[in-house]
Amino acid sequence: MFRKLAIAGVASLFVGTATYADGHSKDIVDTAVGAGSFETLVAAVQAAELVDTLKGEGPFTVFAPTDEAFAALPEGTVETLLKPENKDQLVAVLTYHVVPGKVMSGDLSDDMKAATVQGGEITIDLDNGVMINDANVVQADIETSNGVIHVIDKVILPES
Repeated sequence: MFRKLAIAGVASLFVGTATYADGHSKDIVDTAVGAGSFETLVAAVQAAELVDTLKGEGPFTVFAPTDEAFAALPEGTVETLLKPENKDQLVAVLTYHVVPGKVMSGDLSDDMKAATVQGGEITIDLDNGVMINDANVVQADIETSNGVIHVIDKVILPES
């Protein structure tokens, strides 16, 4: 049940994205919850106790995997990550999707590296569309009151 609630929260964040993008009146979490396609991400953010952080002043750049991206992970991965005893690992995965500051698509350059909140680096590749590591950016520049969201089609994982 917790997973469904969390998923519903993430979904709502992104459903509202189109409605509020111009006014930037919603923060990253509220935008994701409103969108409808980030239920798993929202559930994970809740389980990792990162809601208050991502509702904070920021600015943050979030590379947000869709529900389909989470569903493509090996069976049982999401459920395992959502267990309380795996909170540190979940936090590491989620914070690897966040870069401090507001980075718009126009700020990107090919083969640039960006430090994540998790401590690792992601690589931006512009050769075949926009890619973050091996994930495609499927929707860019969703502005929020405390940063920007770029939707990606794959969960990116930090190096172990």
